[in-house]
Amino acid sequence: MIYERLLRPLLFALDPETAHHFALAICRVAAPLLPKATEKTSPVSVFGLNFHHRVGLAAGLDKNGVALPAWEALGFSFVEIGTVTAQAQPGNPRPRIFRYPKERALINRLGFNNDGAEVIANRLAHLREHGGWPGIPVGINIGKSRVTPRERAVEDYLFSFRKLRAQADYITLNVSSPNTPGLRELQGGQRLDELLRAINAERGNMPLLVKIAPDLEPAAVDEIVSVCEANNISGIIATNTTLDHSAIAHDEEGGLSGAPLQQKSTAIIRQIATKTKIPIIGCGGILDASSAREKIEAGAKLLQVYTGFIFRGPKLIHEIAKL
Repeated sequence: MIYERLLRPLLFALDPETAHHFALAICRVAAPLLPKATEKTSPVSVFGLNFHHRVGLAAGLDKNGVALPAWEALGFSFVEIGTVTAQAQPGNPRPRIFRYPKERALINRLGFNNDGAEVIANRLAHLREHGGWPGIPVGINIGKSRVTPRERAVEDYLFSFRKLRAQADYITLNVSSPNTPGLRELQGGQRLDELLRAINAERGNMPLLVKIAPDLEPAAVDEIVSVCEANNISGIIATNTTLDHSAIAHDEEGGLSGAPLQQKSTAIIRQIATKTKIPIIGCGGILDASSAREKIEAGAKLLQVYTGFIFRGPKLIHEIAKL
């Protein structure tokens, strides 16, 4: 109630990206003052990791891993930072985040703005060494640097994987953001297989996930599932943001998230679940218990929220953690 009545109006009065950085700053300052959430509402084990409940924070909110202790204190059962790229990059020009309160949606075209794999790896190592590491699983989402040509994408991912693996409980390969030119082409069977084989050669026991787009044709989803099975992938995150903006009247370029993505994401989850036993993390349009339950019934083992958290705050976590 504090968030919806007090903090959200304050944040929504600001430019979206300014509000984003302000909220992160609050989390960084407040984290040491907040008690760790220890309630195991509905414990679940997935790809060798234990979770207090199903609900985690999706990649994109804490791109640089600057507020890890806060997410546990707010009640998340796991957090995924990133997307992290091999090279530090500023992302696309501003403005690049747009709110649609009526539609309960966001459009972003951030473009993987982050501090780079080496800086973030050092930051995480420092946090771990100084006793600030959270007691929940931490995933790291990695993607291709914008300046890296597609033919060198594998090398780019490998650099980030090598730098970050020591600090991760699992690694997610982001091949589905619509805001890096050519990235979604890496979802194609041959290119995805090449990437996964290269990572597998150095993977060891690290759980490895793949995050896919919601705009794929059924045949393309089936191909991705086959490649993931052949490469012993630990999980599939379904889905990233969509390029279908038909639900938005005043359009902007970028990936759409929030309520308009709900059915698209669920359809992809349902299709994947009919084809494979690979665990699925449901992401896209989760704004209440009903939309969360829909993802679970479609086949998701875990859930990730981002836009729903922006609109609902910590109340959303506790509302759906009991499912």
